[in-house]
Amino acid sequence: MRDLNLLRTFLAVYRSGSFTAASHLLGLSQPTVTTQIRALERQLGRELFERLPRGVSPVPFADELAARVVAPLDALAAVAGGGTGDPQADETPRPDPVHLAGPAELLCARALPALAPLVEDGVRLRVGTGLTDALLEEMRAGGRHDLVIATTRPRGRTLSAVPLMDEEFVLVAAPSWAERLNADAGADAGAGAGAGAATADELPAALHSVPLITYAEDLPIARRYWRHVFGKHLSCQAAVTVPDLRGVLSALTAGAGFSVLPRYLCLDELASGALVALREPEDPPINTAYLVQRPGSAANPHVARVRDRLLEAARSW
Repeated sequence: MRDLNLLRTFLAVYRSGSFTAASHLLGLSQPTVTTQIRALERQLGRELFERLPRGVSPVPFADELAARVVAPLDALAAVAGGGTGDPQADETPRPDPVHLAGPAELLCARALPALAPLVEDGVRLRVGTGLTDALLEEMRAGGRHDLVIATTRPRGRTLSAVPLMDEEFVLVAAPSWAERLNADAGADAGAGAGAGAATADELPAALHSVPLITYAEDLPIARRYWRHVFGKHLSCQAAVTVPDLRGVLSALTAGAGFSVLPRYLCLDELASGALVALREPEDPPINTAYLVQRPGSAANPHVARVRDRLLEAARSW
């Protein structure tokens, strides 16, 4: 195949998921990108992308082609885009920083401590935070993220993902609230007649009088817990919303109310008694987090080191 530009254009479309996004990455017009992809398809005698209402999706043959050309093209781009002119200086170039993104809480509580040995060994990290949908969209559009910890599996075949960890959700409050709920349950049951902790049937109603501290106004984590554990719709409103679960944790330990948190985030508080699990169901709700890698990022050897370290460390999370 004579024209490497056609392959470069193909790889840009493959990574970004659309002709328009690829045109921005390449500095070309969108019609030029479309023409080049059609020319490549004619040369290969195969269609490469399924045209969608928004963007494109690679066919299996395109996945195979991308796997074959990504390393050579990235290597050529590195040669064309860099080099000091000093053979000794260019002999062992320093790998680029690894761009990692994901939920702030999981990155701070688990990922960054696990990656500390790699940083000491010379790996450079550039860490970003955000919601999964936005981070994956940036990755598809050719953004700088090499690895994204996602709370949902990416749709389509553009991005590859592997399960990283299962986060278990737990219903928690400060001990003072747990004692008050248990006392109320005992009073309702009558002295000597079933006094004690609120039952599974009593707890949702009892919690209506307790302030709910949550991540977002639509109560995504708490609503899921209610459906899974109690089989009911959560109808109360949040007393406090803070878009960082570490802030929710801080408010809870200060006695502000109750919430539903990932267990990994409040393990220390549960162990010390600063927080109490209000319910320990046999089948707690869980959510699987995925590690997503940008196509083409394998050209940086430090991306593989970060990926492998995270997958190894996550076995104990």
